[in-house]
Amino acid sequence: MHGYDKYAFEPFAVTVDLAVFTLRAGALHVLLVERAQEPYAGRWALPGGFLLPTESAETAARRELAEETGLTDVSGLHLEQLRTYSEPDRDPRMRVVSVAFAALLPDPPEPRAGTDAAEARWTPYDTAGPLAFDHDRILADARTRIGAKLEYTCLATAFCPPEFTLGELQQVYETVWGTVLDRPNFRRKVLATPGFVEAVPGAARLTGGRGKPAALYRAGTATALHPPLLRPTPEGRPA
Repeated sequence: MHGYDKYAFEPFAVTVDLAVFTLRAGALHVLLVERAQEPYAGRWALPGGFLLPTESAETAARRELAEETGLTDVSGLHLEQLRTYSEPDRDPRMRVVSVAFAALLPDPPEPRAGTDAAEARWTPYDTAGPLAFDHDRILADARTRIGAKLEYTCLATAFCPPEFTLGELQQVYETVWGTVLDRPNFRRKVLATPGFVEAVPGAARLTGGRGKPAALYRAGTATALHPPLLRPTPEGRPA
């Protein structure tokens, strides 16, 4: 464009960071990598890296996830943009703006470190910090986003395998929200919400104990919950 000088502005880099969650052994876990290079060598951090000139942010996020953790088969991955982090001093190397993503991955394999990561692992959310850069803040923001979206979207099914029981779906809510839900009331609300889940005809699975096999469901066609499935307040009442 005539009269425009691109060198008149200070250059800066753009990165992507991923807060990837899953459920393991009834607990919320997050995917972390150990940094092999400075800054923060030896510290744990969220997977991520610099955006290449030919990439979109989402393309870079998927590439970095594969390169740093070895998770290439992520067909069940739910990935959504969280927010942009642009504080001037968030990276000691230079001005770096990060586009952060929240992601959910059901039944993931063990990660394998690659590129500039010394190690990669699934870590219980409650023991994940302190992390490098401002990744503690990104991780907390992602947890808050997911918890809120469980109330008014069908996002909880993204934590589940293709076929799941209502008990497994309830465990998603209880784990992310950190609260215990009334089983009959939860079941009633789920089945009364149009398009939330669909029964798998003739399918059932033993879930332990002496009870009969539990019916299996799959994610329905809805994306939003009407009415919302509100989390209980500390007093035990729906919010």
